[in-house]
Amino acid sequence: MIEKIRIAVAGVGGRMGRKLIQAVKESKQVVLGAALARAALRGIDAGELAGISAIGVPISDSLTEVKDAFDILMDFTQQEATMKNLEVCSNYNKGVIIGTTGLSDAQKAVIRASALHTGIVLAANFSVGGNLMFKLLEKVAQVLVWEKDIEIMEVHHRNKVDAPSGTALAMGEAIAGSLGRDIASCAVYGSELHTGSRKAKSIGLTAVRAGEIVGEHTALFVDRGESIEITHKASSRITFAYGAISATLWLGREKIGLYDMLDVIGLENGKLVLGQ
Repeated sequence: MIEKIRIAVAGVGGRMGRKLIQAVKESKQVVLGAALARAALRGIDAGELAGISAIGVPISDSLTEVKDAFDILMDFTQQEATMKNLEVCSNYNKGVIIGTTGLSDAQKAVIRASALHTGIVLAANFSVGGNLMFKLLEKVAQVLVWEKDIEIMEVHHRNKVDAPSGTALAMGEAIAGSLGRDIASCAVYGSELHTGSRKAKSIGLTAVRAGEIVGEHTALFVDRGESIEITHKASSRITFAYGAISATLWLGREKIGLYDMLDVIGLENGKLVLGQ
């Protein structure tokens, strides 16, 4: 019988952290080994905090303290916390699933260096639909030969810190890359800051923060007489948590290197394949 992969979840006091606990509890292939949160929550049962039954895993505020209790860490927290957790995981050869967005270029360089000796899945979006959207955007941009205006619009809950979202930036990178452009040089952030006519070959990105919206992303391709919209909507954070489980199973205990959800999903003979 194959031993279940032991998971540590960071930031279990947050909404995404609680969904990760729920997804781990529902899975028959992984088990919760450790739960991390701020010191004020130390000792509370992680299951009870997540709104499910007690699971016998008390919350800790030190990843080093629980290093022998897990194989892979799921981290969907904040940039500085993620980097500290990554250092611990790198020191002890633990795999890491990173869903934290807004990472700087310097932080991404550290992640790449860490992936030389540990397994990491880093993704802006862990939903299957969101990642299929990235591939669709690449194809649409390649096929449409007319000179078009391109807008990316995203809506999230009022408490989201980074803007544009990591998913919106990944959408821009997918489109720009397929057109042979650099998103850093052609992106226009917030049209209210750029009056006058739209610059040719630019890609607009607009962010809205309101209410409790989990996440909505739309890419709009417009030309004279026609337009195409590609939209992905997430109605629950649980979809990202299930994706993190798939990433964990795919990564396993042995893989070394830096991967993303497109690696996890894979496409074989036109069929979607999730990590087993």
